Amino acid sequence: MPRRTPTDAFPTATSILQGETEDVLQACAASTPDRANATLNKNAHLQFLVRNLVQGFPARYVSQDASQPWLMFWTLQSFSLLQVGMDPTNKQRAIDTIMAWQHPDGGFGGGPGQTAHVLATYASVCSLAIVGRPGPGGGWDQIDREKIYKWFMTLKQPDGSFVVSHDAEVDVRGIYCLLAVANLLNLVTPELLAGTAAFIASCQTYEGGFASASHPYFAAQPDEDAPPQCLPHPRPALGEAHGGYTFCGLASWVMLLPFLDAEPAPRPTIDARRLLRWLVQMQGVDAELGGFRGRTNKLVDGCYSWWVGGEFALLEALGIGRVHKPQPEPEEAMDADEWDEVDDSLFNRKALQEYVLLAGQHSAGGLRDKPPKNPDAYHTLYCLSGLSAAQHRVFPSPSRKSELRAAWKSKEDTAEDKFRKTVFAEALCWTEEEGTSKVIGPASNRVNATHPVFNLTITHTEGIMGHFYGQTVPKHSIRVPAKNQEKP
Repeated sequence: MPRRTPTDAFPTATSILQGETEDVLQACAASTPDRANATLNKNAHLQFLVRNLVQGFPARYVSQDASQPWLMFWTLQSFSLLQVGMDPTNKQRAIDTIMAWQHPDGGFGGGPGQTAHVLATYASVCSLAIVGRPGPGGGWDQIDREKIYKWFMTLKQPDGSFVVSHDAEVDVRGIYCLLAVANLLNLVTPELLAGTAAFIASCQTYEGGFASASHPYFAAQPDEDAPPQCLPHPRPALGEAHGGYTFCGLASWVMLLPFLDAEPAPRPTIDARRLLRWLVQMQGVDAELGGFRGRTNKLVDGCYSWWVGGEFALLEALGIGRVHKPQPEPEEAMDADEWDEVDDSLFNRKALQEYVLLAGQHSAGGLRDKPPKNPDAYHTLYCLSGLSAAQHRVFPSPSRKSELRAAWKSKEDTAEDKFRKTVFAEALCWTEEEGTSKVIGPASNRVNATHPVFNLTITHTEGIMGHFYGQTVPKHSIRVPAKNQEKP
């Protein structure tokens, strides 16, 4: 019997639900005796996504009217991970739909005529990265970047944070979405980033993960007209550490890393080892099939396969992770008993894949939180993204960064140009390490690798950034495994 979560002699509603969840997950495992050959039902999931895209979402999705860009992104990026392309007609339909969400004052709203919102803007731009193209009607050149930047600056707060929309709240998820859009569309400036790293650092809790925001304190101002001065301390985090907030906080920190030296003293820092400790503790025990939970003492949930499981690649940007060495073995599906010898990841990649394959899949298509819940577009994407994170190792490659910087074409040698080159090279240097892809079950279970920061494929990220930065992205150098090299 697998090891269960320890309990004391005083059952509570929480401990009872935990035990019931473990029973359900173990029943899923028992229904698939040959766990090493569990199959990703790609066709069923594809049909689920196609029904949503072509026929429309079920009536219960009416509550998601303000989340239309998210429904689009979850569907399109799921296609990308499943290695499915779209025909030109449906691509154009998607582009036209997305552009109807653009707000006349900048950014994108949750639907036609709705208020611009940072989260909706991220989902819209990422969707256009997948289906869009340059030229008339292609979406990319119809994005009003100047208005987006001006709108971003109106959202900026004195403590370096951003509200997600006018008259709305500060949320680290919105800051991640804003920084991601700024990176993709060539909108990053020193003024946009000023103070943001210090705010992100202040959201880290005593556990190591990140909360949604922090509470700013301001110095007394003798002059009413003087700008408010945010004090570096105290800035207590608001709420507990959460997997989604932590992903957004860490991804934002990674995007800000090259520019930390520009922050006023003291230079903001985060406790990376405490973060690592919290992340590894979020993976469930054997009785939970190795799924991830989003908070301490909560149930495992398929979406955290990405929100937590996807963060281990981001840690490598902080210097935490394995040393990358060319592997002699060719990419192939692995037998279960081979993993203990070759896998030196910071989390159990095999167990996470098994959770998605055994508990995340719904028999009617689509992926879910866990049994007996129904599938939905949100969990379909983030279960697939987590599966991708468990199958592939994508890391920031110094050699790739050098290639990108060497290929950069400058119109003029200015500080602004050097700044843009740094943003471009840092965002696109993420590379899949050749020969380290590990796929549980048949080789057909393989999904595409996804960019750890943006959750777009590397190809789509390079395409949209190459366009907006006016650069030709050099092709990736492919390392041939030693045993497959031809002898002279």
